[in-house]
Amino acid sequence: IGNRPTRTLVRWSARLAAYRSYRDTPSRDAMRAMGVDTARDEVYPDVAFALPTPPASAPSGPPGRVCVGVMAFHGGNDDRARAEEIHRRYLDGTTRFVRALVEDGRPVRLLTGDEVDAPVVAAILDAVDSPLVTAAAPASLADLMTEMAAADTVVATRYHNLICALKVGTPTLALTYAAKSDALMAQMGLDAFCHPAREVDPDRLLEQFRALEKRSAELRRILTERNLAAVRRLEHQFTALTAALFPATDHDHALRETP
Repeated sequence: IGNRPTRTLVRWSARLAAYRSYRDTPSRDAMRAMGVDTARDEVYPDVAFALPTPPASAPSGPPGRVCVGVMAFHGGNDDRARAEEIHRRYLDGTTRFVRALVEDGRPVRLLTGDEVDAPVVAAILDAVDSPLVTAAAPASLADLMTEMAAADTVVATRYHNLICALKVGTPTLALTYAAKSDALMAQMGLDAFCHPAREVDPDRLLEQFRALEKRSAELRRILTERNLAAVRRLEHQFTALTAALFPATDHDHALRETP
């Protein structure tokens, strides 16, 4: 957080909290750098990993659907001077990548994560113009997970699109734009499959995509293991959080011990 008033507000709020946790180590490090004592703060998976999820459909037969989660990406606050350049490069690279998939005969499902992403979908549909490319605008995390569970592979930009894809165990390639995305992919064992959203190189992206699909079966097993570990960690978090928010009284103990 570069803005001084925002940093001050966050620091004061964090110091007042009875309980703090972080979804990745860089977040905790950032809070410590802002002057908050994080010695007793834990890092846990994003709470979305505790949500119920639809079963993933294991691929069979010829290569199937690829879900591509797009974003109206213009960089961050520090990129305002070149926001349009970043957006054009992102859109052009993603469009060329989708076109390459279609040329390989792959059905592509474009997914949004926010209403502002709709123009990006429209631009790709117009540029590629193929019946193999369809689009959906999921209205919830459950909708996103349902779409991604039906895919062989996911390529996604928005952070919550990544979470949904990883949660259902679908091999995922991330177009990353912030440390949180890289941290999430590393937590789930897919750190080799990150690509910078600010500098999309469609040839390199396609190369990474093909490498990802070659390891699909292995990566599905890894994601299954990492998801189970995430759920166990979150169960521990919810226990700790309950104890912090609703501390047991002597009266509560007495009631529990009464036969």
